[in-house]
Amino acid sequence: MSDKIRVLIVDDSAFMRKAIQMMLKDDPLIEIVGFASNGKEGVEKAFELKPDLVTMDIEMPLLDGLTALRMIMEKQPTPVIMVSSLTSEGAQITLDALDLGAVDFIAKQMSLVSLDMVKIKADLQAKVRHIHGRRHTLMAQYALRKGHRIGRTSIRGAQTSQPAMLHTPRKKHKVVRIVSIGTSTGGPPALQAVLTALPRNFPVGIVVVQHMPPMFTKSLSERLNNLCQITVKEAEDGEQINPGTAYIAPGDKHLLVRKNLSKNVAQLSEKPTDTPHKPSVDVLMNSVADAIGQVSLGVIMTGMGVDGLQGLRAMKGKGADIIAQNEESCIVYGMPRAVIEAGIADTIAPL
Repeated sequence: MSDKIRVLIVDDSAFMRKAIQMMLKDDPLIEIVGFASNGKEGVEKAFELKPDLVTMDIEMPLLDGLTALRMIMEKQPTPVIMVSSLTSEGAQITLDALDLGAVDFIAKQMSLVSLDMVKIKADLQAKVRHIHGRRHTLMAQYALRKGHRIGRTSIRGAQTSQPAMLHTPRKKHKVVRIVSIGTSTGGPPALQAVLTALPRNFPVGIVVVQHMPPMFTKSLSERLNNLCQITVKEAEDGEQINPGTAYIAPGDKHLLVRKNLSKNVAQLSEKPTDTPHKPSVDVLMNSVADAIGQVSLGVIMTGMGVDGLQGLRAMKGKGADIIAQNEESCIVYGMPRAVIEAGIADTIAPL
């Protein structure tokens, strides 16, 4: 049997099937084992071929991507990466897919004519490798989330307790004014786990960078706001950061924290322009270090790469406490691992 990562591509667009094939085919660790042009065929081939990973379009004839995903996860749980359009509707459906068990998504702008083709190709190949390497852990996490999801509704008004992720051995009497969170691949369910556990009267403001396109961060904010006791919103330029509210950076802007007299305010910026991600976790964390230093708490969660390492090092240098998500609960143990291996984390915690 082949030791390669066996991938099934499901998409009704011949162009997208070809584009994804082209992006994956020259990775020596990846083998394309089949194609499907609709959801029904995709489910059948998933059961027949038993691939290690599936890329799944959302809008398809005969059976849509969500229904196909649900059927695969019910009968033969398999890591699935969704292929989504960059629209508000596409964002909402993609978040539904992540909730149903998909491990990540790519945007349909990833095409053969994209100016960012080299970066997109490298990112997709890396996602496939990372996800395959953690497939057993991911499917165990899915089974656990599936159990928790049964009967779940909005928890506004429910009794909650502070999540393990936000517990840390802080010095006695130390005050925290802002919690800053950075995450990427696997972030939406991780953020949901953390933020839904916070009480309505959570005493500090929370600023969040989640690597996502613009429409997706707006949909994510709205979804989390419906599920959480605290308020969750997409950050706006110049607004005051208030206790009991989480501010998520828009997908095409950097989020920074600035001091304005006695208030902490959100600033949105196009600069710097040379960061690998916009929004950038490093940019946020560096601004928190500069604005409030030791009276902050930095949290790094699941994600690929090292974004956040530099900024959390700056926060640590100003006396802030740092929490990193543990390997077992991460979808991708990249960003937390970089922070832990650098010796910056005060606490390593599960979700």
